[in-house]
Amino acid sequence: MTMFGNSAPVREDLRRRLTSQLKQTLFSDSPVARALTIATICGALASGLFFTVSALFFTRVVGLQAATVALGLTIAGALGVLCTPLSGYAADRVNPHLLIVLGTAGQGLAYLAYVAASGTTSFIVTACCVVACRSIQSTARLALVAQTFVGPERVSLRARFRSLDNVFIGIGTLVAGFALLSDTPAAYRVTMIFPGIFFLLACLPLIVLARRLPPTARNENAGGADTPTSGLPSGSVLRDKTYLAVTALNAVMAMQFGMQAVGVPLWITTRTHAPPVVISVLLIMNTVLIALLQVRASRRSDDIAFAGRLVLRAGILLAASCVLYALSGHVVAVVATALLLVAGLAQTGAEMFSEAGSWGLAFELADPSRAGAYQGASQTGFALGTMLGPYVVTATAVEHGTMGWAAVGGLFLAAGVATCLVARSAAARQRLVGVAETG
Repeated sequence: MTMFGNSAPVREDLRRRLTSQLKQTLFSDSPVARALTIATICGALASGLFFTVSALFFTRVVGLQAATVALGLTIAGALGVLCTPLSGYAADRVNPHLLIVLGTAGQGLAYLAYVAASGTTSFIVTACCVVACRSIQSTARLALVAQTFVGPERVSLRARFRSLDNVFIGIGTLVAGFALLSDTPAAYRVTMIFPGIFFLLACLPLIVLARRLPPTARNENAGGADTPTSGLPSGSVLRDKTYLAVTALNAVMAMQFGMQAVGVPLWITTRTHAPPVVISVLLIMNTVLIALLQVRASRRSDDIAFAGRLVLRAGILLAASCVLYALSGHVVAVVATALLLVAGLAQTGAEMFSEAGSWGLAFELADPSRAGAYQGASQTGFALGTMLGPYVVTATAVEHGTMGWAAVGGLFLAAGVATCLVARSAAARQRLVGVAETG
C-alpha cells in the first residue's frame, strides 16, 4: 500500500495495537470482556468468510438470480429491524447472557443451513433466521455491556471490539480468497460451512459466562445503579424525546455505510476516470485505519457534550468527503484518484468519530434500568440507516452527480449539527440536575 509509504512500520503498529487490545480484553479481570472478545473474533472471521463468497455461492452453486438474492436479503433486513427493539425489551426481562447464547447458536445453525439451501424459499427463510438471530445477539450483547460496565469502559470496550472486528474480518476475507482462486462449487460449499462453525465455537465462552454470572451481574464500578446516570428523566424509551432524537439523527449518520459500500464504488466505476482498483485501496485504507485508531478516537466520548461534538466533527468530514467525491467526477484519472484517496481518509475519520460519539450518547443518555430497550432502540435507528443508505446515496449522488453529492453532504452536516445541539442541551440538563442534587 504505497499510500502509507513503507508498509513495515504500519504492519508493526497494527500488530502492536491489536496485541494490546487483545491483552486488554482477553486477559481482562472481567469475564464478560473476555467472553465477548472471543465471540467477536469468531464472528468476525465468520463474516469475512461469508461476505467474500456468499454472492457467488448463491448465484453459481444454488442457482439463484441476483435479483432474488437482493430481494431475500432485503426481506431479511426488514425482519432484522423489527427484531432489534423486541430483542432489547426481551433483554430487560430475560437473562441477557442466555439471549446472547441463543442468538449466537441460532446464527451458527442458520449459516450451516445456507449450505443446504436449494431454492428461493429455503434461501429467504434461512436469511431471515440469520438476520433475526444476529439482531437478538447483538442487541443483547449491548444490553449486557451497558449493565456490566460504566462510563468510559463501555465505549472503550466497543471500540476495541470494532478494531478487532475489522482485523479479523480482513483475515477471514483473505482466507476465503483461496475459494475464489479455486472457483469451484466444492470450494464454495466448504467455505460456506466455516461461518456456521465459527459462530458455534463462539457459543462456548458465552455458555461458560452464562453459567458463571447471575442474571443481574454488575461490574463493581457500576454499583448496581437502577436510576439514570445522565440526570435525565426515567421512563419508557418511547417517551424519551432526547434519546429518540439522537437515535433518529444517528440513523441519518449511519447512511454513510451505504455510501461506502455501494455509492462510492458505483461512482468510481461509472462517473470517474479513476481505475476500479481504487475501490480496493479505499477499503484496505479504511480497515487499517479503523483498526489502528478507533480506540483512540473514542476517548472521552462518555461525556455527553463531547460525544455530540464528535458527531459534529463527523458531519463536517462527511460533507467534505462528498465535495471531494463530486469533484473527482470532473477531472482526469490521476487527479481523480488523488481526490478519492483524500475523500476516503475524510470518510474514515468521520466513521471513527461518528461511531465513537453515537456509542457514548447511546450509553450515557439511556436509563440503565432499561438497558435492553434503550440499546435496542439505538440499534434499530442504526439498522434503518444502514438499510436505507444504499438507496438514498444511489438515488442522489450516483444518479444526479454534483448536486446529488451536495444534497447528501448537506444531510450529513445537518445531522451532525443537530446531534451536537441535542447533546449540548442534554448535558446542560444533566449539570442542572447534578447541582440540584448536591444543593
